[in-house]
Amino acid sequence: MPFPVSEFTERLNNTKRLMEEAGIEVLLVSDPANMNYLSGYDGWSFYVPQMLVVIADEEQPIWIGRKQDANGAKLTTWFHPDQIIPYPDEYVQSAGRHPMDFVSDILTQIGQSNRRIGVELDAYYFSARSYEQLKIKMPNTRFIDATLLVNRVRMVKSDQEIEFMRRAARIVEGAMREGIRSIGAGVRECDVAANISYAQVKGTPDYGGDYPSIVPLLPSGIKTCTPHLTWSDSRYRKGDAVILELAGCHKRYHSPMARTAVIGSASPKLKDLAEVVIEGLNVTLEAIRPGMTCEEVERAWRKVIERRGYFKDSRLGYSVGLNYPPDWGEHTASLRLGDQTVLQPNMTFHLIPGIWMDHYGVELSETFRVTETGCEVLANFPRELFEICEPPLAAISVEESGA
Repeated sequence: MPFPVSEFTERLNNTKRLMEEAGIEVLLVSDPANMNYLSGYDGWSFYVPQMLVVIADEEQPIWIGRKQDANGAKLTTWFHPDQIIPYPDEYVQSAGRHPMDFVSDILTQIGQSNRRIGVELDAYYFSARSYEQLKIKMPNTRFIDATLLVNRVRMVKSDQEIEFMRRAARIVEGAMREGIRSIGAGVRECDVAANISYAQVKGTPDYGGDYPSIVPLLPSGIKTCTPHLTWSDSRYRKGDAVILELAGCHKRYHSPMARTAVIGSASPKLKDLAEVVIEGLNVTLEAIRPGMTCEEVERAWRKVIERRGYFKDSRLGYSVGLNYPPDWGEHTASLRLGDQTVLQPNMTFHLIPGIWMDHYGVELSETFRVTETGCEVLANFPRELFEICEPPLAAISVEESGA
């Protein structure tokens, strides 16, 4: 396991404290990142229902999942084998029965079905059918919405978690260098994506990479007016701008980063927008201090861009770290107006000061850790609008760039 048992038990105790505050006696955890955080379980099995059962007055949680994944749970969790309870394959994608029927039967057998049970109602992998089956099978249960309860515990990272994110930052540096090096007129978008993905998984000579929760986002040309497009088999043309939003991932911990490049010389309007984004990014990072609210961080950015005549109505960033597809964000704090979350040391955020206009856009981003006095930017990569000469650039040296 990547962490000692003592760290897992501390996480569990912190979770139980929040359960008590919410009046929850049993917590059903379906979010795969929260399952990993509390148990260590790590497998590509979240496409079928699975559950971690945290009982307030029990020392260890219970893992309930598909039978063929039970050995994976035994190999990756810190639990006693008796806490691993598999359901047979007849429950998998069956019209006549559902895995939550099995979960309900287990909870009833161990005397937990009449208690106050928390469920992650807004988790990606907890379906409406799952909730309905639990209610049908346990009519005497009082269900409580426990969405984001474990996510909030995850916000302040341990030193080991921070180290994994630093390693992920080294990986994203390499992936970004490879992406920018690969771009050029006549090059297929999919070939650039393939080179990036190779670098993300290969990692560094000292440690490998995991699959990130989001694939490389690579809008180009007019598609840079929006951030969440991927790639095609089209070929880049001279004059195309390209946004690259990527992440390094290590032990399921992410460090995202975005940069923008243009093939050839940038137009005056693209250069102006890039200058505004970079200035706002630098000023915001310099302003960050523990004790600030998320809203105050966003305000520092807003002052810069409004002075230059620009406006951004989407959030500036969000808490980031451990996760599984389809998102690397933690879904808790957002850097935007109205969010009064107070920054604490060892919170980590993805700061995304991108601006997308109707026909073009610029995005540069950094992942940072809140420190005792300010913030630590995890990656070390030049903050600039990259103008790609022909042929494609050779590998970028961060040391030579002076970043």
